[in-house]
Amino acid sequence: MNSLSWPHLEWTTVSLIGSLLVIAATAVLGWLAWRASGWRRSIGLLELFRLALVCLVALLFNQPEWIEQFRPREKPTVYVLADRSPSMETRDVLPEEGDTTVGSQAQTRQEALAPLLDAESWKSVSERLEVIIQPIAEPQAGRGTDLTTPLAAVLEQGKNVRGVVLASDGDWNEGSPPAQAAAKLRLAGVPVFGVPVGNRTRLPDLELLTLDVPTFGIAGKSVRIPFTIDSSLPREQTLTVVLKSSDGEEVTREVRVAAMGRTTESLTWKPRSVGDFNLTLTIPTQPDELLSENNSLTAPISIREEKLRVLVVESVPRWEYRYLRNALSRDPGVEVSCLLFHPGLSKVGGGNKDYLKQFPTGLDELSKYDVVFLGDVGVEAGQLTPEQCRWLKGLVEQQASGLVFLPGFYGRQFSLLETELGELCPVILDEGQPGGWGSRTASHFELTELGRRSLLTRLADTADENLEVWEGLPGFQWYAPVLRAKPGSEVLSVHKDASNEYGRLPLLVTRTFGAGKVLFMGTDGAWRWRKGVEDKYHYRFWGQVVRWMAYQRNMAKGETMRLYYAPDQPQLRQSLALNANVMDRGGEPLTAGEVTARITAPSGKSDTVQLTSEGDEWGLFAGRYTPVEPGRHDVRLTSKSTGGTLDTTFFVQGEATERVGKPARPEVLEEVARITRGRVIAPRKWREVVQSLADLPEPPAIERRLQLWSHPAVMGTLIALLTLFWALRKYIGLF
Repeated sequence: MNSLSWPHLEWTTVSLIGSLLVIAATAVLGWLAWRASGWRRSIGLLELFRLALVCLVALLFNQPEWIEQFRPREKPTVYVLADRSPSMETRDVLPEEGDTTVGSQAQTRQEALAPLLDAESWKSVSERLEVIIQPIAEPQAGRGTDLTTPLAAVLEQGKNVRGVVLASDGDWNEGSPPAQAAAKLRLAGVPVFGVPVGNRTRLPDLELLTLDVPTFGIAGKSVRIPFTIDSSLPREQTLTVVLKSSDGEEVTREVRVAAMGRTTESLTWKPRSVGDFNLTLTIPTQPDELLSENNSLTAPISIREEKLRVLVVESVPRWEYRYLRNALSRDPGVEVSCLLFHPGLSKVGGGNKDYLKQFPTGLDELSKYDVVFLGDVGVEAGQLTPEQCRWLKGLVEQQASGLVFLPGFYGRQFSLLETELGELCPVILDEGQPGGWGSRTASHFELTELGRRSLLTRLADTADENLEVWEGLPGFQWYAPVLRAKPGSEVLSVHKDASNEYGRLPLLVTRTFGAGKVLFMGTDGAWRWRKGVEDKYHYRFWGQVVRWMAYQRNMAKGETMRLYYAPDQPQLRQSLALNANVMDRGGEPLTAGEVTARITAPSGKSDTVQLTSEGDEWGLFAGRYTPVEPGRHDVRLTSKSTGGTLDTTFFVQGEATERVGKPARPEVLEEVARITRGRVIAPRKWREVVQSLADLPEPPAIERRLQLWSHPAVMGTLIALLTLFWALRKYIGLF
């Protein structure tokens, strides 16, 4: 620092004239007093002392100050903050201002800023200014663009900051508003020159936003894959989308994409073999489309051999039971076990190898089943016990199995409502009509709006065809005495004609309970759907029910461990519930121990989630994880107590915080420049940026003022001198 110092008086005309008059009057009166004393030497010296004191007071009355100025010795610093976020890779900078033609000459936002960020561009001012080119908002997994922090840090990092150049598309999505940092720079006298880049409006583009691929599929079973296309094209387009698997198989479908909006469609892929595959969906590039980098998405899927274990419990072999058993036993992906109580007979029914002689005797036996069907059975002698009902509740709640209620005209399921299973039932039944309602005239289902969209009720490939199928299904002649659905349940189908004070009677109702799912089927006439079409709809419906209920439970399983999570298609920054069932080496549920899940994100960053015991009886361990990156996440589940491990993956859907193709936000830079009294300059005029910084005036020197007139030391000295003056008067005999 270079410094200068000098004294200074903050006088006014009144203070100066008044001071001179007082000094003059004091001098005259002192001369007269000296003459009257006979020119005594002591009196003369005392009067000179008095005159000096008056002069000192007059000087202080004119506010004397000691001024020091400091100027930095180092060169002024200019910071060039260059945005490196992923959105800067958007290719929407056209060759000329206002030119809307699309071609290969269009630049990315990063390319358009290249001349400004070249050190050679600043050579002309290098002798006067120190230019620091600093990248900001560099790509980081799970992070967005923060413009406020680097702007505010300029004052902390640099000395003698002359100005700041902010080169960005203005798309900030993390941290505080940049205007807050701009206010601090304004107070420090540092202007910001904004260099906005990118187009304010989205250029003609088709973007594949989402590809919702399930975690796993079954070899030989069709997989429905929804996807969403976002269009900024001014007219409707008919496209042929292509889904290609990593083994070379292709599926195509024509899709009509709405203009200036989002279109959600789906296609069906039928895997032929087991293994881990990557599915890539691609939409063709249109002639007037500028951005083609966002026209495809890839997601993983695991294809397995299916073997779901299903338990069907019934009292007597009514028609609904017989055809349900046939449907499940003929499904190659299902292993069915049946238990017929046959009330009134000395032994349970059976005969084939898939019949059980008794209900599973322990949790280890029951926990093998993915789905349990409860027909017209209840809690009574020779049937279920309250303890077995408690086991069934735990199987659904703690181990993500499915439970299907299939009531009958005996009304035995009313007794189940008095056990712990009553909490699982998704409907409220009419106790005054335990046998339900029957009629010689066939009644029919009617899908609700939710049922039309559900995968459970999808009996045809398209929504219109599916509605026609349901309307044409043979009717039923008995239905359960349902009053209404419980809160939190989802009604997929209602009685087409019957209603009560709560509305139409719900017949097909689902709900989630704990980690598992529950389905209530309010009729026993689904077997009639075979009329004229044989097994087509009947088998398809129950096959979908079993797979829907068992899906979550079978996301990932090993010999002693099972991992499942909810939701089954995680979204970015959405809390993910992790649940693990862990068995010890003997096959019993693990009652205590340390279970951890190590999750590795696509960027390679790893997090460890400690799972805590939730149900000792079922070996359930639970935890939560919030993904901040889209894409495939690798999971390793380990248990120190058993030494078991389980490796699996899950795929996080959603748009990255920073992505290519979003419109620029130059208004952000305009606001920052306005607050700091800077300027906004186009990237092509980068030379003006350099010149504007070179022409900035020298900042004012730093001044430090010492106010002598009010300084405590000066006041103390003045009081001491007055005291001395009074003492001298006494000493020479004056009173």
